[in-house]
Amino acid sequence: MMKKSRLEIEKVTKNNFNDFLKQINKLAEYEKKNPPDVIAQQRLMKDYLSEKPIYYAYLGKIDNKYIGYIFYYFTYSSYKALPILHIEDLFIQKEYRKEGLGQKLFDFCIERGIEKGCINIEWTTYNWNEPAIKFYEKNKATRLDKSYYQLNIENIK
Repeated sequence: MMKKSRLEIEKVTKNNFNDFLKQINKLAEYEKKNPPDVIAQQRLMKDYLSEKPIYYAYLGKIDNKYIGYIFYYFTYSSYKALPILHIEDLFIQKEYRKEGLGQKLFDFCIERGIEKGCINIEWTTYNWNEPAIKFYEKNKATRLDKSYYQLNIENIK
């Protein structure tokens, strides 16, 4: 069993972008979805590597092998007048799950949210994804509807 302390979190760059795309493809396979086509891959690259990226992405790596990633962006609460961190994807390859690696990526996101002064971290998950639902509930997330979750940062500071 791998130790979670061995996980390195590496920012996606031009040099490892193809590895990032491979992880997105693995998530698509897990979710039984079509992976991004060539045009979508080009948009992902352009939107990320531009001077003002639309989203943020980090790869999880153990022993120089990429084993997952986190992809997030910021939105804004008109009611609270504060930013919100929205997690689009949090993915760990099946053979590396249940080792605390997803928790490390999730905690990394929480830290980014705190740094940016976010009021909440939000995300959705599929109703069939019981492992993800249990993970988020373990992390004190509030289920707002069937698939939408929220974690109030003030409750974890």
